[in-house]
Amino acid sequence: MDNSEESAIELHGDEEIIEVIDLNDTEPDDLADDLEDVDFDDAGNAGDDNDGWETEDEMEAEAEQDDSDLTFSKHTGSVFCVSLDPATNNLAVSGGEDDKAYVWRVSDGEVLLECTGHKDSVTCAMFSHDSSLVASGDMSGLIKVWKVETKEEIWSFEVGDLEWLEWHPCAPVLLAGTNDGNVWMWKIPAGDCKTFQKKRIVENYQSWIGLPRVWTSTLLQQIVFTGQDGHQGALTCLACNKDGSLMLTGSVDGCAKLINITTGKVVGAFSVEGGKGKGSKDEEESNSVESVGFCNVLPLIAVAYLDGTLAIYDLSTQALRHRCRHEAGIVHLQWEQSSSVVSTCSLDGALRLWDARSGNMVAEYKGHTAEILDFTMNRYDSTARCQDCVKVFCLQRPDR
Repeated sequence: MDNSEESAIELHGDEEIIEVIDLNDTEPDDLADDLEDVDFDDAGNAGDDNDGWETEDEMEAEAEQDDSDLTFSKHTGSVFCVSLDPATNNLAVSGGEDDKAYVWRVSDGEVLLECTGHKDSVTCAMFSHDSSLVASGDMSGLIKVWKVETKEEIWSFEVGDLEWLEWHPCAPVLLAGTNDGNVWMWKIPAGDCKTFQKKRIVENYQSWIGLPRVWTSTLLQQIVFTGQDGHQGALTCLACNKDGSLMLTGSVDGCAKLINITTGKVVGAFSVEGGKGKGSKDEEESNSVESVGFCNVLPLIAVAYLDGTLAIYDLSTQALRHRCRHEAGIVHLQWEQSSSVVSTCSLDGALRLWDARSGNMVAEYKGHTAEILDFTMNRYDSTARCQDCVKVFCLQRPDR
């Protein structure tokens, strides 16, 4: 390179020329001769350099994996609730952001009833004990009851901002809880109404201890146990054991509390250290307890945390038996009725089944492209909901 070419080069800061290569010294024909000596066949077999890397086909296959047997996509927004009918397990009801609830057949997705007229997102929808009625409730507090056979609305009522909705386990009686701490109760379709104000619920605690488990648990959802042994934040979930003697609560404070229902005393506390919300929109939020449950066949309890930990505890000793790790925060858990298998759904869009005796995952079902917000299951199927659809997974397979 001559001086004129060298002066044309602009150097920045402390840069300097290390070596000048004249490209004119290499003719194109010489470069072609050099390439003839390269064995390109060896490039693909050069050790295990590609180990740990996914091919484009593998990535596409993983993204398209769908283990579901049916996808229900009638909703035009996020789906917030889903429930199976307890009488036949042939029907499902789902509610969503589109201010609607749908009753549809699990086998083929055919819509049998469209529940309209709500003012806000439908966040609660469920069948009565005999599956003859469906209750749907929206965030504004508008509750409607529909008769499945005739597809007609038979009752409606409006309360404050709705937090939860629950049917009595063996009668056409509906309960609802609002964010002001009150509980409402109606006979359907007569509409006879009774209310429990938060202050009365606390003052008359002992008077309703003997009520059926569903009544006890729903009323207790309105109470935050405070004090030295109580939760230091709002309750997020609650479960009772099968004889109604114990209750397990979870909170945003990251703790689960075991409570003797007869005395109201906290008899156990469970937490995992150092956890943070995983997979949620706010990674810095505390590691809240998202779901809890009792095993029906063994003295075990399960606690699901937002950091992706499913903790299995021995109920007798209160010792931690297993930590089941998830890729993202857990949203909900549910024990199978007659086994030690517990199912979870999480923010990574997967449904997983775990053997609580060993702590091992026994099955994993994928298909959702967004986080799963909730799921419900019967003996044969699991129905999971995500941001814009509901998927039905058949759990009775040879791989189980």
